[in-house]
Amino acid sequence: MSKRNTQQRRHTIVTLLAEQGEVTVDELARRFDTSEVTIRKDLTALEKNGLLLRRYGGAVPVPSEMVAEAEPVSKRKRALARAAAARLRDHNRIIIDSGSTTAALLGELGHKHGLVVMTNSLNIANTLRELEPEPTLLMTGGTWDPSSESFQGRVAEQVLRSYDFDQLFIGADGIDLARGTTTFNELTGLSRVMAEVAREVVVMVESDKIGRKIPNLELPWERIHTLVTDSGLDKSIQQQITDKGVTLVIAPLSLRTRACVEL
Repeated sequence: MSKRNTQQRRHTIVTLLAEQGEVTVDELARRFDTSEVTIRKDLTALEKNGLLLRRYGGAVPVPSEMVAEAEPVSKRKRALARAAAARLRDHNRIIIDSGSTTAALLGELGHKHGLVVMTNSLNIANTLRELEPEPTLLMTGGTWDPSSESFQGRVAEQVLRSYDFDQLFIGADGIDLARGTTTFNELTGLSRVMAEVAREVVVMVESDKIGRKIPNLELPWERIHTLVTDSGLDKSIQQQITDKGVTLVIAPLSLRTRACVEL
């Protein structure tokens, strides 16, 4: 089923809900001549966007006192996601690390086919299940870390080492121009294993984080192949990064700008 048909079906579900005050999974499956699994994905996606509330066997409208405008993905994160997704090919095997910047990448994957995606994030995993075509989803498992809202630890590392991947997409709290990516989280072991098992390590980071020094080194420059950032980066800093042998991709902030700048 095409992405357009999915959007039309979900729009109709919202309209029916407003008219009827309640919808059920089996009713919707019959109406759209599709599986209950597909309808449950629709309801999950609509609930995530704040358009309804799931209930056993169906959904109800969001109470007026709960309606709040969701914080949109920032323009810069969307730009980074578009630029990073342009490096993906159908059937790639990739890792998407937890984080709001890497999560923005998911909105760009709907037209990719045959992807195999490993993640340590429940939020990312749930969103991946809503995509059509749905990627093959792999989870690291491990110990849940509330601070990063992700799985970490030895079990996760062992699972990762059982596979090999084309690309790792990972964010950063900061970029130390002398050392590499830095983070507030002291649990950096899993990120390093992710980098070990991927042929290309793609760091997605907004330009205002470059030059920010944070005590915990996550990935040294020699482990980073590509850095995707936005056009707010000073020319002299661009040169410092490319001098380290890293491919620098400058993502355009406007959709009217057709191509990224790769240095």
